[in-house]
Amino acid sequence: MASAASPEHLAATPVLRRLYVVRFAFAAAWAVLLLVSGSDLTAATKVLLVVYPAFDVAAAVLDARSAHSDGPVKGLYVNIAISSLAAVGVAVAGASGVADVLRVWGAWAVLSGLVQLLVGVARRPMGGQWAMILSGGISVLAGASFIRSGAQDNPSLTALAGYAALGGIFFLVSAVRLPRPARKG
Repeated sequence: MASAASPEHLAATPVLRRLYVVRFAFAAAWAVLLLVSGSDLTAATKVLLVVYPAFDVAAAVLDARSAHSDGPVKGLYVNIAISSLAAVGVAVAGASGVADVLRVWGAWAVLSGLVQLLVGVARRPMGGQWAMILSGGISVLAGASFIRSGAQDNPSLTALAGYAALGGIFFLVSAVRLPRPARKG
């Protein structure tokens, strides 16, 4: 099926498709590992918590390299900065406890969700972006929930696994929905 996306957008879709599938697999594996590690801030859990935003930085760098227009690239650079700060913030918050980790994670989810929403809107002509737009909006709401749960007695990290898994599913949906170039021949 031919797509209404521009040739420039179609050229970027194979890279994005692969990146989105990798992001799905990473998020699913990360969620399982976090659930298995439990809600205590062990050394392994702290590493997992820092790895997630660090992976987001790496994915945004690859995404920015494949992008061919200014709008999404600027948003991706903003996301790289936000996620870099989040990785450092989560590492520092890990020394203070689960509540502080949830607050930092929540702030990151709100900000990066807004950026994801804006990048998805900017990429709408490319096709397959409704899941990214929806995911960005849900990330904002989830982030606010994490911040709020950081103020409760006995906060838990397990909700982060659900957040990662759902985000991964949205990446997989977007990978499937990205247009494919018409086949010649």
